[in-house]
Amino acid sequence: MTWVSAHRGEFALGDDALAEHADVNFTWKPLGELAQVCVSIRRHTGTDDQLHEAARDLLAFAWRQTGQGDLFLELQRLEPFATYPLEIYAAFASAGLRHSAYERATATVARTRGWQVTEQEPNRRLSVLNSERRGGIPQHAETDRALGRTWLGGLPEPWTFERAAGYTLTHVVFHLTDWGLTPPGIPPQVADYLHQWLPPWLDTCLEDEQWDLSCELLAVAGSLPGPPDIDMLREAWARLALAQDASGAVPEVGSGREGLPVADDFVGCYHSTLMTAFAAVLTTDRLSAPPGKARVFEHAVHATRAAQPGQGGQGVSR
Repeated sequence: MTWVSAHRGEFALGDDALAEHADVNFTWKPLGELAQVCVSIRRHTGTDDQLHEAARDLLAFAWRQTGQGDLFLELQRLEPFATYPLEIYAAFASAGLRHSAYERATATVARTRGWQVTEQEPNRRLSVLNSERRGGIPQHAETDRALGRTWLGGLPEPWTFERAAGYTLTHVVFHLTDWGLTPPGIPPQVADYLHQWLPPWLDTCLEDEQWDLSCELLAVAGSLPGPPDIDMLREAWARLALAQDASGAVPEVGSGREGLPVADDFVGCYHSTLMTAFAAVLTTDRLSAPPGKARVFEHAVHATRAAQPGQGGQGVSR
């Protein structure tokens, strides 16, 4: 999160944020991801925690970038049937940062048949439904039905897992659990399936140095109902720690600490660094000891890193 704070200017919306041919993947998407991670960190940390303070500060920065929500209203006027503005706005709304005029305008569009029959990837439909709920807009379809059309909802043969399926399943879990807040939102049969197959999938991604997807899978592990797999988490975090740059940045794929520095490659590491923080705060929260006692898992991770040659005492980004 120190790295994220130091690079906050690169999350800022430029003059092209409302341009007709601008690529939202390099304008709105990073800002929305920053907002969502900050919301999650605030939820899972105490107000006296420095992480909580950093997340609050970054969330306020992100909200200012939207003109306190005014730019969402303008986006809605320019692209009335685009869903990405609502999906980004929903993160802010879940933290109490709302824009009533935008919500009224979007609610009007959401009542149209055009909105309700927009063709989307199944996991994206879940995102829109969850965003409607978070944004105070009546959901236009049933979550259970939307889940049944996703790769994960079909409980596919585990050997059909590959990179694209991995990213879709992680986001299905995020939408079902409101980004890790409500683990019971995952149906029991899906939760059992993930408890069984998440460990080998995660191991495969770590072996292939797919750090970004590994972090998303770790966030899934922190979002599942039931007791966490402590051995899996301990091993995974120790391996991930080796990819983290001394600055705190984590590359999306490939060499990290033992290879080329990644701290200055914003596009190549901002998402994986955010996902590291997101996954770690969920993990720490799930494995925290009762109040007043040390956090056992956090201690284990730091002990693992301290024992590794050349690692010093640097902590894992939470």
